[in-house]
Amino acid sequence: MRPKATNMNPPKPLPFWLLVGTSCLAMAGLLCTISTRTVQADARLQKATTTPVQVVVSATPAMSEPAQAKPKQHGKIFRGIASWYGSVFNGRKTASGETFNMYDMTACHPTLPFGSLVRVVNLRNHRSVVVRINDRGDLVKGRSIDLSYAAAERLNMTQSGLARVSLEVISVGHPGA
Repeated sequence: MRPKATNMNPPKPLPFWLLVGTSCLAMAGLLCTISTRTVQADARLQKATTTPVQVVVSATPAMSEPAQAKPKQHGKIFRGIASWYGSVFNGRKTASGETFNMYDMTACHPTLPFGSLVRVVNLRNHRSVVVRINDRGDLVKGRSIDLSYAAAERLNMTQSGLARVSLEVISVGHPGA
C-alpha cells in the first residue's frame, strides 16, 4: 500500500477570489456613476443662482441635425469635454480658410459659425479664456470643443489633454464668414 500523497500547493480559497471579484464590480459601478452624480450636482448649483441659466449636458448636437443649424443665442451656456490640438496642425489651413496658429486663442466647434466668441471655463480650476471659432472638424464622440494649444495652456489642461468645461457664447459670428 502506498502512502497518501500530500498536496504541496493547495488551491487559493474561494472567498479571496470572491472578494477580489466583488471589489472590482463595486469599483466599476462607482466609476460609472461619478459623471452622473457630477452633472446632477452641477444642475443643483445652477438652480441656486439668481439669474436663470440654461444647462445643457453636451454641446455637440446629434448627427442627424443639419450642419447649417440656426446660430446659437448670445449667453447660452453648454457643458462638455474640451480637448486641444497644436503642433501637428500648426501652419495648416483651417476650415474657415485662415492659417492655424497654435499660439492664437482659437478653437474648433462642430456647429457655431466662424468668428463666434466663446468663453471657456475649466470646471476643475475655474480658469477661463475667450476663444474665436475658426475651424470645423469631426470631434471625438463626447467632446464639445477643440482648443488651440495656447487656450489649453491658459486653462491648465495640456498635461491631461481633456477637461470638463462650460462654454458661454459671447457673440455669434456670421454663418457665411
